[in-house]
Amino acid sequence: MLEIIAIAAVILAIAIAVVLILAATKPATLRVARSIGIDAPAEKIFPLISDFHQWRTWSPYENKDPAMKRSYGGAERGKGAVYAWDGNRNVGSGRMEILETTAPSKVVIKLDFFTPFEGHNTAEFTMLPQRGGTHVTWAMYGPANFLSRLMQVFMNLDHMIGRDFEAGLANLKTITEK
Repeated sequence: MLEIIAIAAVILAIAIAVVLILAATKPATLRVARSIGIDAPAEKIFPLISDFHQWRTWSPYENKDPAMKRSYGGAERGKGAVYAWDGNRNVGSGRMEILETTAPSKVVIKLDFFTPFEGHNTAEFTMLPQRGGTHVTWAMYGPANFLSRLMQVFMNLDHMIGRDFEAGLANLKTITEK
């Protein structure tokens, strides 16, 4: 019996070591980006991104918790605008602040997650003219702490976050092509 426990302990220790080694080999930065072509000018898309009050019309995160608490601060829109949220486990809590806008082609946002996991990233939207429309890219990047890299051993964060970005971009497309 003692021998079985010892073998199980060694197997468990090896499994933990393998997971930790795999986590250590993950990149120290996280970057997720998705793009879409929208048959609308950037001037029609830009206001929906640079004004946090407009995010309720297109952001996929807005519908994940109907009871989510939202607050706005700073500038009304554009540089200095702040949006904070506190919701269920699907959205957690966090804060966004627009750091830079270049109308109608770029919005850079400081993105801080507090729960369920702390994270500090940058979100960036770029809108480039393309054959009568606009090529829109939604990217998020920042440091991947060890907990994030450990999660990546078991979850594909690019796929999980990317799926939400694709939904949000599709919503922007639907709204602005009307």
